[in-house]
Amino acid sequence: MNVQISAAWTKVQDMINTLITLLPNLVLALIVFVIFFFVAGAIRRLVKRLTRDRRHARNLGLILGRLAQWTTILVGLFISLSIVIPTLKAGDLVQLLGISGVAIGFAFRDILQNFLAGILILLTEPFQIDDQIVFKDFEGTVENIQTRATTIRTYDGRRIVIPNSDLFTNSITVNTAFDQRRLEYDIGIGYGDNIDEAKRLILEAMRETEGVLPTPNPDAIVVALAESTVDIRARWWIQPPRRADALDLQDKVLTAIKNKLTANGIDLPFPTQQILFHDQTEATDGDRSRQREGWPAGQNKVSNPGSISHAFRQFAENQSQRNGNSKDQASKTNHNLTQPK
Repeated sequence: MNVQISAAWTKVQDMINTLITLLPNLVLALIVFVIFFFVAGAIRRLVKRLTRDRRHARNLGLILGRLAQWTTILVGLFISLSIVIPTLKAGDLVQLLGISGVAIGFAFRDILQNFLAGILILLTEPFQIDDQIVFKDFEGTVENIQTRATTIRTYDGRRIVIPNSDLFTNSITVNTAFDQRRLEYDIGIGYGDNIDEAKRLILEAMRETEGVLPTPNPDAIVVALAESTVDIRARWWIQPPRRADALDLQDKVLTAIKNKLTANGIDLPFPTQQILFHDQTEATDGDRSRQREGWPAGQNKVSNPGSISHAFRQFAENQSQRNGNSKDQASKTNHNLTQPK
């Protein structure tokens, strides 16, 4: 028993002596790693500061800063491990990282896919920070482009996080890609109104609205002959093309167009429908040649047209007659019941 306790105590003493021997190396390795960690952060901030004032290099600065930061941290980790374990060679570390990289690649395939897509987005720059984009059902302002996901702020104050792989492989609408943007709206006038006069008034209203660009010129074109209206599409250009400016100017333009048209007697009609009643009775029911609407009569005799008032009057007379017959039948029944047998 004493021999076992002595052997265990000897092992503990050896471990303590080994730890005391490695303690300076551990402290030195920790100091080296901390230095590399802060140097990596400084390098990232430096790269970001150099590209901050350059719009087209801003995203590239983000990715270069992150890559430089993680590369510096990795180098610091290698040096720290070599200080703690002097027998550890760089080739062994590279081999270990290669095997681990394959395993990590299979385990985190989606994460790596988003990471690579984020790098490609930052390099190709289909959109940039502060751009306003439309992606599927989401629309808002780009807040940040990370290596894993992109965050956008919606116009109603919500944050949407979209994986970079989805953004890179699907279509995106960038509303602020150019300095100018064209807006349009369809306006319906009555069929009895003068189209040329309506166009002139619409163009006049757009040119008088502050914020509508004179170049390119606003225009008004007929786009449809609808069921109740002649549709004229008003088109005008704005700058800048941001969402708030577009909504504000659209409000001003449509208000000016409506006031201008109504002040000059141009009708803005409501949707209307025409209902046709077939003048069919038991005599003409099923005889297509005698129907007044829906089928050609040819040379055959056509029944006389009816009217809604006549139909309602006939309906009321039929109902009154039915009620009268019901009352007569009821009185006869009561009379028969009261007669003595």
